[in-house]
Amino acid sequence: MKKIEVLASLLILIGALNWGLIAAFNYNLITSLLGDGNGSKMVYGLVGVCALYQLMQMMKARMAAKSS
Repeated sequence: MKKIEVLASLLILIGALNWGLIAAFNYNLITSLLGDGNGSKMVYGLVGVCALYQLMQMMKARMAAKSS
């Protein structure tokens, strides 16, 4: 697996776990670690970009499977 894919998967996992903590315990791990400032906004932005990257990779793989 490429390093970018590992990083994207890791950030998506962190984002998903954070949303699970928010839903279950009303606890935001990212905000607790980084505060309400730019650090947490940057992490949220990176999680979103990584999700889009993974979505594009999945669509690319699906199109390749259909064409073969």
